[in-house]
Amino acid sequence: MGDEISWHVELAIKPGELDSFRVLTGEMVEYARGETGVLSYQRFVSEDRAVVHVYERYADSAAAVRHLRTFGRKFDERFGVMVDRKRFTVFGVPSDELRRMLNRFGPTYLSPFGGFSR
Repeated sequence: MGDEISWHVELAIKPGELDSFRVLTGEMVEYARGETGVLSYQRFVSEDRAVVHVYERYADSAAAVRHLRTFGRKFDERFGVMVDRKRFTVFGVPSDELRRMLNRFGPTYLSPFGGFSR
């Protein structure tokens, strides 16, 4: 795992916002493709289309910080009107700067614990 940072976020889609959120997700995914240090940027939707699970993985805290800065400028306002964050779990050992940025989401932090990683 080394310096990698990842997170899993559970989002509740607000009523009537699924189509708008799909469009926004497309924009976010396209932008993330060009970001340095983004290793995984995935979205999964429940069968009832009411919940989206987000999985993101970054090479290190610096890459995650860059991503969050861009997210804040480009997407955060629209994102916030379409979904409610229900759960936010961070995996790895984030830098102090990244931890400060993530704290506004009320995350649970999980550190590596004797496991296998690639």
